[in-house]
Amino acid sequence: MTTSINKVGVIGLGLMGHGIVQAASMAPGKRYEVVGLEATEDAIGAGKGRIEASIKRQLSRSVARGKLTEADAESQGADYLSRISYTTDRAGLADCDLVIEAITENPAIKLPLYTELGLLTKPSCILASNTSSLKIADMAGASGRPDRVVGLHFFNPVQVMKLVEVVRTDATDPAVFEQCRAFVNSIGKHPVSCKDTPGFIVNRLLVPALAQAMLMVDRGDASVEDIDKSMELGAGHPMGPLALADYVGLDTCLFILQGWVDNFPSEPAFVVPDCLRAMVDAGKLGRKSGEGFYKWEGDKRGPVSRL
Repeated sequence: MTTSINKVGVIGLGLMGHGIVQAASMAPGKRYEVVGLEATEDAIGAGKGRIEASIKRQLSRSVARGKLTEADAESQGADYLSRISYTTDRAGLADCDLVIEAITENPAIKLPLYTELGLLTKPSCILASNTSSLKIADMAGASGRPDRVVGLHFFNPVQVMKLVEVVRTDATDPAVFEQCRAFVNSIGKHPVSCKDTPGFIVNRLLVPALAQAMLMVDRGDASVEDIDKSMELGAGHPMGPLALADYVGLDTCLFILQGWVDNFPSEPAFVVPDCLRAMVDAGKLGRKSGEGFYKWEGDKRGPVSRL
């Protein structure tokens, strides 16, 4: 059972979801009809504002570079926005060909949603999760249509980042998987394929590396500054691991690592460093709270923080 993807639903218009809506609406390879779903009208208003402002910024940059005239930018912006509709009613997703879920990383909320989507959407609809750390197989099982469920893990900010991890479970229909890879290509992103393994590719490699840097802090092996500077100058990384952890959010790092420790206790790469737990307990969540391993003013990194 394969149908072409023409109508795309996105559940959640927050940090990730609004970017996915924008990417789909501005697809260079195809004209998609996009439906954004949120729980409240206020949330729709906030998400709509983010999308409109982001599209305007992107087109303004094209004008500044001489790639578009002001008139063309205005025309294109209106066209992109005309492709998007918004709703608080899940029934508005019933005739979508692809529904991408981008809600909070909480299985207690996600799994019932997939059960509802499995009953609500048409049988040919593909269901996809933007989760970065939860098992796709659990959501696939809850949906009642595991052959039509995949992971589509976008990266923040979606408007800028080209990578999308396309994740398959043992039950995913190969044709569905290839359709999703083609969809990712059509919106100007680069798909990479992965099995339903913890953290997929990027986070499976990245998050344990961040944890190892934190364990060095726990042991007093080196200072925060020297750990980060070593990876910047010695490995060519644009940002050191502890600064990156601050940027990701220390609460997010803890959530991912604690979930892995709980679900895969025999995997030695999955560990929660003491300094990470202490930072989060102290409300030092990184850039978002203004303090983590470093002090922050917006995106500007300041001096090292002390517990």
